[in-house]
Amino acid sequence: MLPPEHRLRRRQDFAIAVRRGRRAGRPLLVVHLSENAGSTAGRTYGEGDPVASTVLPSTDPHSTGESPSPVRAGFVVSKAVGPAVVRNRVKRRLRHLVAARLADLPAGSLIVVRALPPAGTADFADLQRDLDSALRKLAAPRGGRPRASGTASSPTGAGQ
Repeated sequence: MLPPEHRLRRRQDFAIAVRRGRRAGRPLLVVHLSENAGSTAGRTYGEGDPVASTVLPSTDPHSTGESPSPVRAGFVVSKAVGPAVVRNRVKRRLRHLVAARLADLPAGSLIVVRALPPAGTADFADLQRDLDSALRKLAAPRGGRPRASGTASSPTGAGQ
């Protein structure tokens, strides 16, 4: 079970993680990770979005201000995954998997795990594999692919 201080409950916190965070998609799930959400207090983010354009205080209801806020996780399992019994099983499995990995995430991070329809028929090992793969991708340094050295001309060399 996920301890109460590590639960993501408010719609605003889910929105921050999804809109501001990085995303890693896998066949069974999509993981959104927003690092150090508490350090963005008082700043705006996004343009034209009423939720995103508001000035936010620290979104951690458990934050006292003295110590860094804990990692908080939320889960989205829609009806497309299956009936209630299947959705609840998927949520329990994902909560267990994420709880074991909280210590590996940066303090103050928000993580949202969204289960895709194939997650309803997947076993525990498959969910674990996809979650670990997504977290590895999100832990990798930002920047993407290295750029090719050379000129900014077209790939065919036309225009020279």
